[in-house]
Amino acid sequence: MAQRRMFSKEITTSDLFVEMPSSSRLLYFDLGMEADDEGFIGNARMLSRAYGASSDDLKLLATKGFIIMFQNGVTVVKDWNLNNKLRKDRIKPTIYTEEKSMLTVDITGSYQLGTQMPTICQPDVNQMSAQDRLGKDRLGEDSIDNMSVKTDEVIPYSEIVDYLNEKTGRKFKSIEANKKLIRARWNDGYKLDDFKTVIDNMVINWSGKDFNGTPAETYLQPKTLFSNKFDGYLNQITRKQTNKNYVDDGLDLPF
Repeated sequence: MAQRRMFSKEITTSDLFVEMPSSSRLLYFDLGMEADDEGFIGNARMLSRAYGASSDDLKLLATKGFIIMFQNGVTVVKDWNLNNKLRKDRIKPTIYTEEKSMLTVDITGSYQLGTQMPTICQPDVNQMSAQDRLGKDRLGEDSIDNMSVKTDEVIPYSEIVDYLNEKTGRKFKSIEANKKLIRARWNDGYKLDDFKTVIDNMVINWSGKDFNGTPAETYLQPKTLFSNKFDGYLNQITRKQTNKNYVDDGLDLPF
């Protein structure tokens, strides 16, 4: 029975792969190690939680085309055959035969979805070449949890919240309330760098200050920073920029 697991540099050094958050990249390796000899995983959601990844990381891997997820939760590493060259006489066949029957294998060895499968939450990609597949940054309009998502981008909720935690020493989670705020600003046209700038600006301006006797650091949280004052925070001049000429005018109160 084969146990060796490998990863192709053609996949792991591609721009599409390395531009993902480190948590998503690490989850790809974890899933690759846990998959059976034909690249199938029956409990990807549980494994992602066990390894400390978020549902966003799993969704991002599906969106970028590194994994295919079926509605019953079975997952397959799409480029498994490119990653792993196993001797056929040592392969233990997958138990997920029904899901395997829904797939074809293209000339590169990559799994592709059949055109007749409406229950699978991925678009038909039979006509895509290997290069197209790696460069395509979109998914069908059905997400992993049957939620509507934009097909041309994924909101990096976890990366934004993790950056806020890093800068403030807090432990906020990517809960729906925080995602809703981030999503609203994202839909306004703001991107990851804008969120980081807002966080940086307000950490500088509010550190060591009080608002009516309340430490300003209290307001360094998603419901304040990612509110409808986001644009003002984004363009706010920081004390670091103005140096000794900084004048405390009360700043822009977070309420």
